[in-house]
Amino acid sequence: HFLRRLNEVVYGEYPDVQMIAEESTAWPLVTRPTYLGGLGFGLKWKMGWMHDTLRYFSMDPIYRKYHHDLITFSMWYAYSENFVLPLSHDEVTYGKGSLFGKMPGDVWQKFANLRLLFGYMYGHPGKKLLFMGGEFGQWREWVHDESLEWHALGYEDHRGLQRWVRDLNHLYRKEPSLHELDFEPEGYEWVDFKDVEQSVISFLRKGRNSPPILVVCNFTPVPRYGYRIGVPQGGFWREVLNSDAREYGGSGLGNLGGVWADPVPWHGRPYSLPLTLPPLGCLYLKPEG
Repeated sequence: HFLRRLNEVVYGEYPDVQMIAEESTAWPLVTRPTYLGGLGFGLKWKMGWMHDTLRYFSMDPIYRKYHHDLITFSMWYAYSENFVLPLSHDEVTYGKGSLFGKMPGDVWQKFANLRLLFGYMYGHPGKKLLFMGGEFGQWREWVHDESLEWHALGYEDHRGLQRWVRDLNHLYRKEPSLHELDFEPEGYEWVDFKDVEQSVISFLRKGRNSPPILVVCNFTPVPRYGYRIGVPQGGFWREVLNSDAREYGGSGLGNLGGVWADPVPWHGRPYSLPLTLPPLGCLYLKPEG
């Protein structure tokens, strides 16, 4: 009863704040309004997504195909609450290492994996929580009585990662399809979650009256050429973000600004795009016109 009353009073007095619950017992209706029998929180931490995602990303990409469900399962319960996707201080303290340190591979692959993680996170339904230092790839875990490793921004790879997070934030705010229906099933549509062998997933984010955004993630360091993905409409699909762009520290592999859709049915849709998927890369594409 206290939590319900607390949320009613806080939202009544300060409608522009957020009350966020961290809860791991699967207690129901945490983010439903109190007048519908809920606890009245605005958002709830999506702990399962965080655990599954970090476990998946910490694996050598050669083994990811055996754990493909870790990266797709969270969509099965994505709308049971109003979720926030938390990469919080809890994951980068007490010997757990930094986000950068959790990533497998050499230094280049660690950065590529981290850019891919953030690209996947920003495309996934739910609000985003990223703890300070993660956005530029701090090497060591967070220490509460020391400053962040700002000197890392003297290196181009760290600046590139920071630019990637900046551009993800800008796109997320600018494109209604990425945020407008975060808590509605209508805002998300799988294109393909079954390409286990190549560890590639693709999905559409949709708004009420805005063009869809296609998100494609390649979770292996193997580039894919002519990789066909079904889309709902023809015309030119512009590559609005590519985590492998050189300005982010990537190898510069991509689709030269965009791709024309072919009238080739694929994935149950009337058109398809023959895409170049960069290694450990994430693409965002948007139809023009």
